[in-house]
Amino acid sequence: MQREIFTGDHDAFRQTVRTFLAKEVEPYHAQWERDGVVSRAAWLAAGRQGLLGLAVPEEYGGGGEPDFRYAAVLAEEFARAGATGLALGLHNDIVGPYLTGLATDEQKRRWLPGFCSGETITAIAMTEPGAGSDLQGIRTSAEDAGDHWVLNGSKTFISNGILADLVVVVARTTPEGGAKGLSLLVVERGAAGFERGRNLDKIGQKAQDTAELFFHDVRVPKENLLGELHGAFGHLMTNLAQERMAIAVAGIASAEHVLELTTAYVKEREAFGRPLAKLQHVRFEIAEMATECAVTRTFVDRCVADHAKGALDAVHASMAKWWATELQKRVADRCLQLHGGYGYMNEYAVARAYTDGRIQTIYGGTTEIMKEIIGRSLLG
Repeated sequence: MQREIFTGDHDAFRQTVRTFLAKEVEPYHAQWERDGVVSRAAWLAAGRQGLLGLAVPEEYGGGGEPDFRYAAVLAEEFARAGATGLALGLHNDIVGPYLTGLATDEQKRRWLPGFCSGETITAIAMTEPGAGSDLQGIRTSAEDAGDHWVLNGSKTFISNGILADLVVVVARTTPEGGAKGLSLLVVERGAAGFERGRNLDKIGQKAQDTAELFFHDVRVPKENLLGELHGAFGHLMTNLAQERMAIAVAGIASAEHVLELTTAYVKEREAFGRPLAKLQHVRFEIAEMATECAVTRTFVDRCVADHAKGALDAVHASMAKWWATELQKRVADRCLQLHGGYGYMNEYAVARAYTDGRIQTIYGGTTEIMKEIIGRSLLG
């Protein structure tokens, strides 16, 4: 099915991303998986190639292109390459909007040039050991001490947690107020009392550093408050739609890619004296997955186009996120089964797609939370 949301400029950018992946990522990704973290040199290479800060104004070193379709191209190509270590999507699509949309002019001058060059790697710290999707359960707190905040608490499952030079921390800045008593504070590398725990041992995405973060009486300057005081909940809700769309885009792209690999595999692999592709069950499996992918692709593309126009709402972003990621999980599982024993071997891309993609239905808001958002919009 012909896709209609991209222009020639997007196609040219796609080729740039593929060239970058072939030169700067694919030759090193296996080593990054063994190390549990990517090389900072890869971030600098991404900056030189113009892949960081796509939507950041040119005056700060960014691409000056707010069109989300460029971010979608980047997410698709990284998903198809299985390049889960270099978290450009987190940097660009999740942290980026907070810095460009909420930062003061002084903060932009201080943070955005490094953000775009790859010298400053970013993370956002919401999840805590006792608080995941429920922001009202956040216990990390910041006490007003005059010209600075005193930050205490801990965060977990923080992507880019080891490498991050700049961490946007969600903290409670007033004892009362539930979710409305939260603020965004930016903690910079080297701050006294800011410590990183272990690089967490995950079942997939081994090259992507994911860490625990600890804050012990960290002095955060007042000028590092991002956005409105006690306004974090509203800021987070505003930006979650883009985060969920980026995950959905990666989800359908990954599903399509692993289906392509499996379609080629069953044409070559023989059982009972003939290719697997000659068995009716296998043909039905491929037919079902191809149809589900085509239908999902159409919906996700429509959401991408709407978001590029500023017309996508949180409900449809939630629909795209839960449906595309659940499809990704389902397709990876069925494709692994069609590979038989080989599908269980890490040297095969389908095995890595199975383990790397499992987190997709969890982070950015679980499938259950997505359904709750949709259900509330329909039923109140």
